[in-house]
Amino acid sequence: MTTPMVKAEGVHKSFGAAHILKGIDLEVAPREVFCLIGPSGSGKSTFLRCINHLEQINAGRLSVDGQLVGYRQKGDKLYELKDSEVALQRRDIGMVFQRFNLFPHMTALENVMEAPIQVKGEAKAVARARAEKLLDRVGLADKAKNYPTQLSGGQQQRVAIARALAMEPKLMLFDEPTSALDPELVGDVLDVMRGLAEDGMTMIVVTHEMGFAREVGDALVFMDDGVVVESGHPRDVLTNPQHDRTKSFLSKVL
Repeated sequence: MTTPMVKAEGVHKSFGAAHILKGIDLEVAPREVFCLIGPSGSGKSTFLRCINHLEQINAGRLSVDGQLVGYRQKGDKLYELKDSEVALQRRDIGMVFQRFNLFPHMTALENVMEAPIQVKGEAKAVARARAEKLLDRVGLADKAKNYPTQLSGGQQQRVAIARALAMEPKLMLFDEPTSALDPELVGDVLDVMRGLAEDGMTMIVVTHEMGFAREVGDALVFMDDGVVVESGHPRDVLTNPQHDRTKSFLSKVL
């Protein structure tokens, strides 16, 4: 049996009295493109943030590549890891947010170089060479010296993808990466993500881009009100949903 890249078992998350995740169970296989869809407030982004322990779960278990995220098990009990240990786990998990979160005082090239130098202690020449290749890969070799304010939203998001890839992650998380973009800029970002999928990168994508989910996704989950309502192959779920709630949602977005 292949170890799942991500495994969630009965994951719960609350913010005060608000119960956001209500027992999420799912598995993501290595090299799989796993799409999460659902209305705003359904818990998709919260679940994504739990995978790299940006949010601490309240119950259940979450593991990446067979390793518990944020916790160590001793006997029957789980003990939270130190911040430094969590940071080590995050090195293997790239994340791309809705807002690009680039360092405004750094060029595109410097943004991509920064984490390998600061976190991994890489030599600048090594980090620069990889950063140049990654910017070329996302179609921005000619923008290496530009600052974020000199780039369009779509270009900034592609720099953010290159920055996440610079850490050579085994898992990429995308939190609605095109939702803040003008419609004409969406295609370039999705093309980069298609390329990653073709290269075998394991990806979890929270998205409203149903065309991307249908074309590129290997599995799709529809979430609502903190639970998994329906799951299956994207084409099956999108063309022949079984649950009334899924049908209602898709009737509004397709």
